[in-house]
Amino acid sequence: MADDLVFLMGKTEARLPGDRRYARNHLWATLQPEGVWRFGFTSYAIRLMKDVYFLSWSIDAGDVVQLMQEIGHIETSKAESDLFAPLAGVLTRFNEALLHDPTPINTDGYGAGWLFEIQGDGSALMDVAGYHAFLTANWDNTQRILKGKINSHE
Repeated sequence: MADDLVFLMGKTEARLPGDRRYARNHLWATLQPEGVWRFGFTSYAIRLMKDVYFLSWSIDAGDVVQLMQEIGHIETSKAESDLFAPLAGVLTRFNEALLHDPTPINTDGYGAGWLFEIQGDGSALMDVAGYHAFLTANWDNTQRILKGKINSHE
């Protein structure tokens, strides 16, 4: 099993567990029984979003989803964003507890803060080293975007 990695976001660390797979839209995944993948936000995503305080879904459990299909919305202290399917398949289940209280996303993102499950082919998901390399390759651009958004509000 791969070791955990840490991605430095300036002085802040984002822990990336080695026992997971990762999607380009900053979701982690663990394989559950019967080819079902459980997804949640990576610590990298959580650190960028800050506090998540509202979550809603625009599809239902049992719906077929396409890769990068809009499936819901999230509101954080930083922004409102759409959520997209990290792989094609059948969305089998949502973490219903988060609709009443999304706090676990902020406090236990790799545990109780999981978001949803999709039954599908996860072969395109990255391992921890691949995700770390993806973050590294895109960090300069991410910083420019963040600074641009900060500067646009001044």
